[in-house]
Amino acid sequence: MRTEQLEYIAAVTRLGSLRRAAEELRLSQPALSETVRNLERELGVDLLERKRTGATMSAEGRELLPHIVGVLEAVDRLRAAAGEQHRVSRMVRVGTVNAATVPLLIPVVREFRAAHPVTQVEVVAAQQTQIHQALSEGGFDLGLVNHLEGDDVPAGVESTQLLHGRPVVCVRPDSPLASRAAVTVDDLLEQPLIAMRSGYVMHRYVHRLLGGRSPSFSYSTDGAEMGKLMVAEGLGATLLPDFSVVGDPLERLGALTYRPLAGDTTRVLLMLQRRRAESVPQAARNLHTVFVRRARDLAGTLTVDAPAG
Repeated sequence: MRTEQLEYIAAVTRLGSLRRAAEELRLSQPALSETVRNLERELGVDLLERKRTGATMSAEGRELLPHIVGVLEAVDRLRAAAGEQHRVSRMVRVGTVNAATVPLLIPVVREFRAAHPVTQVEVVAAQQTQIHQALSEGGFDLGLVNHLEGDDVPAGVESTQLLHGRPVVCVRPDSPLASRAAVTVDDLLEQPLIAMRSGYVMHRYVHRLLGGRSPSFSYSTDGAEMGKLMVAEGLGATLLPDFSVVGDPLERLGALTYRPLAGDTTRVLLMLQRRRAESVPQAARNLHTVFVRRARDLAGTLTVDAPAG
């Protein structure tokens, strides 16, 4: 068994495809596939499930993944102790549902990059169910997801609450809703509404809030960042957690603002999740620490009161 075989398995798991792993590793796909099969024959288990849509860890592979990661970390520690200056850098993959991408994620990545200049951070936008699946299969190291208070956490996932906030109505400063101290459901129904697609927590929240009633006109989009851009372009209003709006560049520039919902006490939680495992890559642990520290700083700036002006 060679350490590069384990690195190849880790790359296929992270990228979800033999083709993409071969491109990153600068190998031919047949050569990579044969190397992986040799390791599977040596171990006596099928580590990967090969499908037309890509390769994912098998159930047996998921059980062995912590041991594979542990071996690679041990090799890294050995190389560092030996004074090797050119060891292969690791990549940390973060899945995010977009909420708080700008106000939280960007400062976190900037701080982590300054302290870990040779470690790459890959940020992938995905829905919550996709993030949970990738965490369980080892495709993501960390996941940023939203929960409504009371939601269950999937088994096999370790969750840390980063932020808690309230849904707010995100509008342009020249919107009629911006003149109100708080927005009612009836107010919303009179305006074009930009809603998140099915699969997002805020889609579920809006469906519950409106109680079967329909706004004058509605759009559907994929993620908070596109929703905020559509608001800034004057297409309507959207509902987002306050921590996704406060401090956003568009909010700081005055392209959008926000108002609380009258009488609403719903809490939205931003959770940082990772797979429960005996061995977690050191880089992922370090990034987790930065997330927690930055979230603590950001929490002190959040408010659901209408901004001044």
